[in-house]
Amino acid sequence: MGQNLKYDRNVLLNDGITLRGMAFDTMLESYVLDSTASRHDMDSLALKYLNRKTISYEDVAGKGAKQVSFDQVSIATAGPYAAEDADITLRLHHVLWPKLSAEPKLAALFRDIEMPLIPVLSDMERTGVLVDAGMLARQSGELAARIQEIEQEAYAVAGEAFNLGSPKQIQAILFDKLGLPVLKKTPKGAPSTAEEVLAELALDYPLPRLIIDYRSLSKLKSTYTDKLPKRIDPDSGRVHTSYHQAVASTGRLSSSDPNLQNIPVRTAEGRRIRQAFIAPPGYKILAADYSQIELRIMAHLSGDEGLLHAFAQGEDIHRATAAEVFGVPLEEVSGEQRRSAKAINFGLIYGMSAFGLARQLGIPRNAAQEYVDLYFERYPGVKAFMDRTRESAREQGYVETVFGRRLYLPEINHRNGQRRQYAERTAINAPMQGTAADIIKLAMIETHRWIGETELDVTLIMQVHDELVFEVHEDRVAEVQAEIERCMTGVAELRVPLVVESGVGINWDEAH
Repeated sequence: MGQNLKYDRNVLLNDGITLRGMAFDTMLESYVLDSTASRHDMDSLALKYLNRKTISYEDVAGKGAKQVSFDQVSIATAGPYAAEDADITLRLHHVLWPKLSAEPKLAALFRDIEMPLIPVLSDMERTGVLVDAGMLARQSGELAARIQEIEQEAYAVAGEAFNLGSPKQIQAILFDKLGLPVLKKTPKGAPSTAEEVLAELALDYPLPRLIIDYRSLSKLKSTYTDKLPKRIDPDSGRVHTSYHQAVASTGRLSSSDPNLQNIPVRTAEGRRIRQAFIAPPGYKILAADYSQIELRIMAHLSGDEGLLHAFAQGEDIHRATAAEVFGVPLEEVSGEQRRSAKAINFGLIYGMSAFGLARQLGIPRNAAQEYVDLYFERYPGVKAFMDRTRESAREQGYVETVFGRRLYLPEINHRNGQRRQYAERTAINAPMQGTAADIIKLAMIETHRWIGETELDVTLIMQVHDELVFEVHEDRVAEVQAEIERCMTGVAELRVPLVVESGVGINWDEAH
């Protein structure tokens, strides 16, 4: 929420609606109406809906190094700025609220999900999460040593020293000196060194893999092990992130200062960073996340009998898909077949083409196309849902989540094929990702409500994607774990059961 905590008033408007924190409410009204239309800050909304350019904060407090805190601004200067804020807030509400109330699903989304979430995020921001600065410092040193080793390995392969952080020097080494194939070019015509290009080259050549590893470890070091300790509050010993409700177009929350949503989990080094997120003495970390929630939402939305049956029976969905696609009994599915089925399951959700699947699995494109065709043959409801969704998006200009959240797709009928296809892929994924976002928000509201009513010692401290993280007194872990799972599985009724997996540990990694 960050700057949103500035507002804490309870205003009775003349239309009889009571709203707390009117400025933030207005921002959420705009966001729920159309998350993709514009930025949702007061200045942008005033310009868009009122054709009014407002006084900016920099106008009254200065810029850069010369900027002062608001309590140092004179009353004569601060008065018009503050008065305009109040005036614009009310004017915007009178424009936006009628639009929102005219759409019952959107009004319910605003009333039942977005508004009740505000105090939940406020409490989480104030509580923060305990972080072990010493552990991060040790990890930073270890990463620095490994980065230096990778540099030396890269120099040996290249036959000379070069800057692994310089795309220009990487281009010269890979394509001019070593003669690697140019797979893609930048808009200016230079050979691309983007991540996906290096990943494809790394299948056949050692240097691109070293460059990928160098970039990954350097980012971990600079973004997390070096910076997180600087974000620790000296009084609480905790990191206090800011959560943002009105940023991601799909309805997902984001966070900043620091961003806790993007800590990697697929690499050992990334998971080690989570070990520094610790429980205080006498407490444990409890992490609870929804199992395969987007695939479950796909089963619900598509109504495909095969998917519904697999989830209803509690089957391993990737193994079940492999059995269907490869035509083998469930018990005879190999690890390789399950891996391929997992790539298909998640790839189709994100609109992956046969070409993309081929690249991910390292198989010929025609083989990947056969997998896709077999998948749709076995799960015809999924194919029908995708066709239906694309057609509906072209007609309406938007898609909806289970709870009625809309994602507008202005390029769904664009003449440019690439832009249109991107919009079509988004149309398939957005209902699932957006519904998952709505469900985790409902879970946050419900667990926060339960925590407020219980005498058990438990606190919600973090939200990351489909996961909630709690601090629990070590003597009450079993009771709390059962209640948290009950709260989370009960917030929505789909055609398949919601499943929550939870773990407990002395740190986030161990609990996850």
